[in-house]
Amino acid sequence: MIERHITFTVPPERTAAFERFIASKYGPTMAKAPGFVRIELLREADSTTRYQLVFRFVDAESAAGWRTSEVHAALQPALKALNTDMQVRGYEVVG
Repeated sequence: MIERHITFTVPPERTAAFERFIASKYGPTMAKAPGFVRIELLREADSTTRYQLVFRFVDAESAAGWRTSEVHAALQPALKALNTDMQVRGYEVVG
């Protein structure tokens, strides 16, 4: 199983729109991808402008399929417009 953590920094005036976008567009679109397992959006307890998007796919091939898909590419302009910084970390689930 593959898990990705994406840390976003979102300007204060865009946090509500960012949360809506993930809940109404990004998450539901990702959920249709082959091998999708789950997605969660977390807001840091000490910062109202930093988020973790955590999601899982059954394997690396499924995760790569999502990353290189046309639907993922189509979501990127809107996602980039809502944040000022994004850092991605990938993990293999071992337990």
